[in-house]
Amino acid sequence: MSLFRGSGVALVTPFTGNKVNYDKLGEMLEWHIEQGTDAIIICGTTGEPSTMTEEEQKEVIRFTVEKINKRIPVIAGAGSNNTAHAIEMSQYAEKVGADGLLHVTPYYNKATQRGLIAHFTAIANAVNIPIILYNVPGRTGVNILPATLAELANHPNICAIKEASGNIAQVAEIARLVPDDFYIYSGNDDMIVPLMSLKGDGVISVVANITPKDTHDLVQKFIEGDVKGSCDLQLKMKPLIDSLFIEVNPIPVKTAMNLMGFEMGNLRLPLVDMSNENLEILKDRMTEYGLIK
Repeated sequence: MSLFRGSGVALVTPFTGNKVNYDKLGEMLEWHIEQGTDAIIICGTTGEPSTMTEEEQKEVIRFTVEKINKRIPVIAGAGSNNTAHAIEMSQYAEKVGADGLLHVTPYYNKATQRGLIAHFTAIANAVNIPIILYNVPGRTGVNILPATLAELANHPNICAIKEASGNIAQVAEIARLVPDDFYIYSGNDDMIVPLMSLKGDGVISVVANITPKDTHDLVQKFIEGDVKGSCDLQLKMKPLIDSLFIEVNPIPVKTAMNLMGFEMGNLRLPLVDMSNENLEILKDRMTEYGLIK
């Protein structure tokens, strides 16, 4: 099964009060098409699905699939620490036409490595579209070990990893163990070039919410062999990227989008507005980058 190479945006969800703002969501989807984004990841961490109702999450996925209409891949976040619920969400996303699924490791109740294999295998057996596993131990407290991933990669529906451990040695071991047709995406915007140097295929990106063209170009340059050009963009973007993670994602990136006039609305509790000190840092980095005046 094929996925995408390039920059997939982990899209922010716009809210108005306690409702999803579908007009703004539609505008953002069209903007990403225009800017060259290679895939939409909807209801990933950055989209705040953990504070959506099941009905909201399903409708956001359905709306996005319909709006994009196969112009670029739509990857639906369907992960859960409840395997049965993850299967239900995955089957819904497949039914409404998602091109792939993003599945985070179970959090809070966690799992052993054997448990991870059982969890992801059960999900993969229940659908017929590609699955991207999401390894982010800083959020979940669980790390998918390279040997575990290599075993999971034998399943025909498990086609990729979004690797956000921040451990480049682990990325190298993954690249060594998985098949050549298994996709490896950076889950860290500040590590795109290092990961791509180890057989990586691109990024599932937070910064692409505000710099979609530059993020696409960073990956495309590397794919086309312009490693220096790709590296130059990575280093240029680093201060901006750092400012997007001075508080818990997606607080800074949603704030940045509002500062740029995109009207993404409020965060949902337990996420709150940025501190004044960190807000000034974010504004400074955005000004330096030319995103705001």
